[in-house]
Amino acid sequence: MYTRLKDLREDHDLTQIDCAKIAFISKNSYIRYEKNEREVPADVLMRFAKYYNVSMDYICGLTNNKEKYW
Repeated sequence: MYTRLKDLREDHDLTQIDCAKIAFISKNSYIRYEKNEREVPADVLMRFAKYYNVSMDYICGLTNNKEKYW
């Protein structure tokens, strides 16, 4: 999951600060998510899934299919 967050961020040319703003969290929290130092809460995952237009399963690494189910 942590690699996917970083890959999605880089694919969209975003900074860690941009991602923190998208998820309404601190920059340090986002950095900890990318470094696998902290679990990503479901509400934060949902914000990223909506922003990137991918499924939460994709971000979590449960599937390689980016298509969302809702």
